Amino acid sequence: MPTPRIVVIMPAYNASKTLERTFREIPAGVVQECIVVDDFSADSTVEVARKLGLRVFLHAQNQGYGGNQKTCYVEALKTGADIVVMLHPDYQYDSKKIPELVRPIVEDRADLVLGSRMAYALAGGMPFYKRLSNRFLTWCENSVFKLRLSEYHTGFRAFRRSLLETTPFLLNSNDFIFDQEIVAQAVWFGARFDEISVPHRYFAEASTIGLGRSLRYGLGVLALLTKFVLNRKGLITSRMFRPLHHAYSEVAPAASTPGSAS
Repeated sequence: MPTPRIVVIMPAYNASKTLERTFREIPAGVVQECIVVDDFSADSTVEVARKLGLRVFLHAQNQGYGGNQKTCYVEALKTGADIVVMLHPDYQYDSKKIPELVRPIVEDRADLVLGSRMAYALAGGMPFYKRLSNRFLTWCENSVFKLRLSEYHTGFRAFRRSLLETTPFLLNSNDFIFDQEIVAQAVWFGARFDEISVPHRYFAEASTIGLGRSLRYGLGVLALLTKFVLNRKGLITSRMFRPLHHAYSEVAPAASTPGSAS
């Protein structure tokens, strides 16, 4: 493609301590705009983002992680973005990897690129139970989606505009399972996948979910895969797997009748 317009989205919640460090490490001249959507944080996330000169949207009430991403993608598409990079503002992922993350899309080799942490799982301090569950769920998803990725559960991703325009992501959950629902939709619509390895950091301020929510998330992934298989076999039909452009179409105006005003 010609020089693409790359927009970074940051779905933020209580990220005031890490947002600036995350943003400062984005390579200069690579990104045309950075959008922060604050999900009704209790800290100074909005103030920090405004001081950095970023475009900020504030939810009037907490919408959840998936609900936050929905606003992010809608607003990024409104800016005319050709490539949308989703980057968690918790400083867990290496922002300097954005040029490498978008390269497969720029070179027309992929429509969705995931930043995998698994090559750095031990060095990055990923807890054992997260490594174990991540590898198990990734194996399950690879088996169903017929892909060979090393991780699906990353908060560092790049999307081609046309994929987001086709995918009915607004129908997805407002919870953490949104991340896997949009992946399942991308597979369903024939998107080309690629991945890169990304160093990451686990530390006190990095966002994470506890064991209870992790278990609920894992069960949600397995339920999603079951739904995907049943749709593929034609046993059920889910709206989330209908392309967005089938939702509505423009109706041509009625033919003019003799004597009608022009």
